[in-house]
Amino acid sequence: MTQLRFDVLCIGNAIVDVIADADDAFLEAQGLTKGSMRLIDEAEAERLYGVMGPGRELSGGSAGNTAAGLAALGCKAGFIGQVADDQLGAIYKHDVQSLGVEFLVPARGEIGATARSLILVTPDAQRTMNTFLGAAQLLDASVIDHGAVADAGILYLEGYLWDPEAPRAAMEAAIADAKAAGRRVAFTLSDTFVVDRHGPDFLRLANEGKLDILFANAAELASITGEQDFEAGLAILAPKVPLLVVTHGEQGAVAIQGSERARVAAEPIEALVDTTGAGDLFAAGFLAGQARGKGLEACLRLGAIAAAEVIQHYGARPEADLKALAGGLLA
Repeated sequence: MTQLRFDVLCIGNAIVDVIADADDAFLEAQGLTKGSMRLIDEAEAERLYGVMGPGRELSGGSAGNTAAGLAALGCKAGFIGQVADDQLGAIYKHDVQSLGVEFLVPARGEIGATARSLILVTPDAQRTMNTFLGAAQLLDASVIDHGAVADAGILYLEGYLWDPEAPRAAMEAAIADAKAAGRRVAFTLSDTFVVDRHGPDFLRLANEGKLDILFANAAELASITGEQDFEAGLAILAPKVPLLVVTHGEQGAVAIQGSERARVAAEPIEALVDTTGAGDLFAAGFLAGQARGKGLEACLRLGAIAAAEVIQHYGARPEADLKALAGGLLA
């Protein structure tokens, strides 16, 4: 059997995260809703950066975080995302490649600045995200490496990138490539605001058989189904996709594949520091299990382990040895 170039190829926003501590009073003074994510322009990014406290600059972006987690778990991971030909773009590419992720898109000039997300973390570990998409939203279908997509076991897409027209077309093209090659497509809903804007489009993808694995959290599940009851929401969405994976905060996570259902509890942690990237790393663990042909429960446990690691420190990239934490689950 021919070995694939990638276990998972991820497409998403190439964003540098700037993470700083803040209190509720600061959020209120800036008119920010705690725990939310909003899109901002370059002027607001500069203004907010000027008034927030000292920050830690880390390469991020939802699918990029997932790719980093996959590499940390020993998977062959690739990433498609657009950066500008500037300092942050160079930092982002270097960071991704240093983690063992293959970065497939060259930097571009004259497209503005590389994207950044200003993340304010309150003492209760809630993160409030203010994202300037910059160059990331200019990912074009012309830069999609069709051969790389066809040579990946799973194509993973983030809902955040569905908003701008150009990257949406790029992801549609990649989906077509993956399906033509007989590969699986995984998609994450990303955020309730994304679902509110594009829920019908995501359901169209599911109804057309273009999605094989769909990731959501409890809030996104409620948003896309219109059903506040968790179990009722699962009953509505699960029949629409071959494999549905839904995280439920402290209550763990559920996976439903046809008539098979598995559930695991959240992993115990010593301290909750920053929830940034929890869903991204959960997806990494679950997809690592899928790439190795593991059962639903093992995949969920790998996701829970990876998510638990990332929420115990600042930043959305793993710091501990995920393979060691996973132990025999990866064998």
